[in-house]
Amino acid sequence: MLRYELLHPGLIAALASAGHGSRVLLADANYPHSTGARPGAPRVHLNVRPGLLSVDQVLEVLLDAVPVESATVMVPGGVDGDVEAAGRPVPAHAGYRAALTEVVGASGVVWHELDRFAFYAAARSDDVALLVATGDQRVYANLLLTVGVRRPSDAPRP
Repeated sequence: MLRYELLHPGLIAALASAGHGSRVLLADANYPHSTGARPGAPRVHLNVRPGLLSVDQVLEVLLDAVPVESATVMVPGGVDGDVEAAGRPVPAHAGYRAALTEVVGASGVVWHELDRFAFYAAARSDDVALLVATGDQRVYANLLLTVGVRRPSDAPRP
């Protein structure tokens, strides 16, 4: 039995195959899971029902499992984007920033914002190692994480 928070075999396998610079997409329930990431990237479906599991819940476990160096979020705007919502903060993103700051530190994670179509393009790039489909119902709740470097001094968290 594992003595670790992350128990899902598919997630463990995909993360073990990823390395520094690989990307992990935590996708909300509105995301095009079958076409919105590179074709060879494994898909792990944790979208049990609407609202379960959320991107925040998956992020909490992943932050304990892998180092993160950057985070990219989808924001309204751009060509054919949500013009009414453009420029407004996305509620889901505040929780991501807080979780990343708590684990990595205030200056430890580079934050990027991309409009919907630029985000789709980034999620289809060759460095995407995994797509995790969640049941998160919030709009623009997608999060693309870049795996960082684990330093020898990094001790496993209790």
